[in-house]
Amino acid sequence: METKKLLDAKGLACPMPVVRTKKAINELQSGDILEIHATDKGAKSDLTAWAKSGGHELIKHEEENNVFKFWIKKG
Repeated sequence: METKKLLDAKGLACPMPVVRTKKAINELQSGDILEIHATDKGAKSDLTAWAKSGGHELIKHEEENNVFKFWIKKG
C-alpha cells in the first residue's frame, strides 16, 4: 500500500487529529492514501466516522506501541 502523505497527529487531543486529517486529505487527489499516526484513544471512532461521512474509505487501522495508525483513501 503506497501512501501519498504521512500525518503525525501524536500528542494531539480531540478534535485536532480529525481537523489535521481533514486539512491533509484536502491536499491529496482522489484515490490517494493518507497515513495518520495518533495517540488519542478517541481517534479510532472519530476518524472512522469522519471518513465515512466524508465519502472516504478507511482501508486499515492498527495499534502499535500505543500509537494508532490509520490509512484513509480519499474519495
